[in-house]
Amino acid sequence: MTSDLNDRRWTLVLDQGGHATRTLVFDENGNTAAEHEVEIGTSHPSPGRVEHDPGKLVASVAECLDRLAAQLGTKTAKVHSAALCTQRSSIVCWSKKTGTPLSPVISWQDTRAAENLEGLSLSKPEVAEITGLPRSPHYGASKLRWCLEHLAEVQSARQENDLAIGPLASFILFSLSRGEVFAVDPCNASRTLLWDIRTGQWSSRLLNAFAIDESLLPTIQPNRHAWCDLRLGNTSVPLTVVTGDQSAVPFAFADNPIDQLFLNLGTGAFLQRPVAQYLVCEGLLRSVLFQDEHDAMFALEGTINGAGAALSWFADTRQIGEDELFAQLPKWLTNKANPPFFVNAIGGLAAPFWVSDAESVFIGDGDTGEKAVAVIESIAFLVKANLQAMESCMPGVKNIIASGGLAGLDGLLQRVADLCNVPVRRSTNLQATAYGGARLANPALPALTVDDEFVPAPDNKIAINDHYREWRKHLQQAIDNSVSRSRVC
Repeated sequence: MTSDLNDRRWTLVLDQGGHATRTLVFDENGNTAAEHEVEIGTSHPSPGRVEHDPGKLVASVAECLDRLAAQLGTKTAKVHSAALCTQRSSIVCWSKKTGTPLSPVISWQDTRAAENLEGLSLSKPEVAEITGLPRSPHYGASKLRWCLEHLAEVQSARQENDLAIGPLASFILFSLSRGEVFAVDPCNASRTLLWDIRTGQWSSRLLNAFAIDESLLPTIQPNRHAWCDLRLGNTSVPLTVVTGDQSAVPFAFADNPIDQLFLNLGTGAFLQRPVAQYLVCEGLLRSVLFQDEHDAMFALEGTINGAGAALSWFADTRQIGEDELFAQLPKWLTNKANPPFFVNAIGGLAAPFWVSDAESVFIGDGDTGEKAVAVIESIAFLVKANLQAMESCMPGVKNIIASGGLAGLDGLLQRVADLCNVPVRRSTNLQATAYGGARLANPALPALTVDDEFVPAPDNKIAINDHYREWRKHLQQAIDNSVSRSRVC
């Protein structure tokens, strides 16, 4: 793509996350020309279950596009490309004929189908070799199998050859294209636990193991592809990039982000180190960041399920509003010096531990502020645990680039810097998911700069690392308790 084609080009991004659907338009300088957000709502029907309403989710996308068109008016003509970034491990089932959803959107946080993994014919090492992922209920295959086994409408549609299943991205694409596109990109396909990271295609071994017909799944297309056209007012905008939300983050900061370390702090927290070729590192994921006909980029990735989700859980349990909680956090992070410990297994322990049924618990007493700080510190502790795993395979991290909504908490980033003993750098634009998607669709956009830096503070390092070591003991006890319960069952 030559630079003259990118001059004066505005870029639309659909960023569909676990909390809300956000749409943004960036001008040729990377400034936000228009934006709109619609919360999608999350339900927890029973322990381990986390869902979104698929009809409302698709409606939120349509509403966002309509609101952007109203904001831009005649300037919609300036928008020449679009990207879609979505939750990677969430799934849905729907009718091929009508597009009607036949299941809820089952969130990446959902662990209802863990038992579908117990009798799997493929071992944990075999699954990891094929997919780059652990054999975890957070990923799509066990959820899709659950839908096939438990939902009558899904079973009926399958009998009538009217069933489509797949990552959330494929359902959104099907809806946006009015049923013309039944496809998905490698980043979202990779989170189904059915995709072979080595071949870039669905794995026949895993499809057989989960008893899922390939004909039910979307076809695989490159991340950068002529997906479909979006209607933005009177303007037709080609959707040229589809990717996972976290997969987009590194590209917000660099065209070739190899060997840099990125920490995106949202509903979950994700630590990614892009690499040219995938490599194995115990406890961490081998993730695909981008793939087309010519190139591929991978990442070592550590995932933390309970970041913003843990704070939402805390707000619910303490019966305080999330806005009030976030308003108080900066003060508490400065003034609450002796918080208790919090074993953060919200949504299950992910990397590098992979214990889906560990229990979240506070160790020690504290008031609301002290316990809120304990939740924040648990996020920083899990970041350190993931970085330790990453450094054991690939040492040499010089700094961490932080983004996402929780990166606005200075006290969290300072704790990460002190624990990891490297500077943490923050961009003034925290929405790296959306901007990374925009830069993939329009490489002429300038990269984000990192303006704030949190350096390790000698006075803090000893105390916070001592606290971390004590926290690891409590975490190990929670893991041991989970193993004991499994043996009893």
